[in-house]
Amino acid sequence: MADTLVKPLMAGLIGTGIRASLTPAMHMEEGRAQGFSYAYELIDLAARNLSPDALPRLLDDAEARGFVGLNITHPCKQLVIPHLDDLSPEARAIGAVNTVVFKDGRRYGHNTDWWGFAESFRGGLSGVNMTAAVQIGAGGAGVATAYAILSLGLRHLTVFDRDDERSEQLAAAMSRLFPAATIVAGDDLASAMGAASGLIHATPTGMENYPGLPLPAELLAPHHWVAEIVYFPLETELLRQARAIGCRTLIGGGMAVFQAVGAFRLLTGHEPDVTRMRHHFDRMTTAH
Repeated sequence: MADTLVKPLMAGLIGTGIRASLTPAMHMEEGRAQGFSYAYELIDLAARNLSPDALPRLLDDAEARGFVGLNITHPCKQLVIPHLDDLSPEARAIGAVNTVVFKDGRRYGHNTDWWGFAESFRGGLSGVNMTAAVQIGAGGAGVATAYAILSLGLRHLTVFDRDDERSEQLAAAMSRLFPAATIVAGDDLASAMGAASGLIHATPTGMENYPGLPLPAELLAPHHWVAEIVYFPLETELLRQARAIGCRTLIGGGMAVFQAVGAFRLLTGHEPDVTRMRHHFDRMTTAH
């Protein structure tokens, strides 16, 4: 019977400080539900006392071990690009990769973060005013959320970041990709929020290790919609205060689930059950 045994699909996640990630469990549980063996390895640089300089060796090792691919997270989403053979149009436009597929001796980079945010937004904030929004955060996640919200038709985006150069670079890059929209780096948050219909939060503020709010609470108004990317905890202080004054809100969990849905499809070649993956995510986050 040995010849009937099927070698499990193998994949992994590379990043720093990711031991609490729910991504491996989401992938493996969906594989089990579909009836195939799927081993998904957590490759935490911090836990292994490695720096991002180890990325090329880790890619080579995963490929040599027969992995179908890897998910990539902070701080490697941009660092991985020089080590790939090709990029999807979205990954090339965004300048960041969160999924690498190994196929026929080549490495293909994809970005499912932007699609994850777009799908979550479509489902959770349908029909909101898309005239103008403020985005706080211009890092890797912020590039993906900006690309997503502009793809959904936002007409004016003002970007803020602690690093002014980073917000200016993001605004310039998105302006080239979306010439019909107005995208600027902001310098007056109060004024921008006063003119905005919505807020996208794309920094770690609100996570257990980074408590607090990304902006003064008095800048929130009931007409604002508020989209969060943090999902530990699911209800951040930002969402709690926004809901308290009547804002429509979007938790960060949807982006986490849908980016995993997209990555599962790319890595395994199997079509995931979105509802089942969301329910599994909900069970895990409730347990936490």
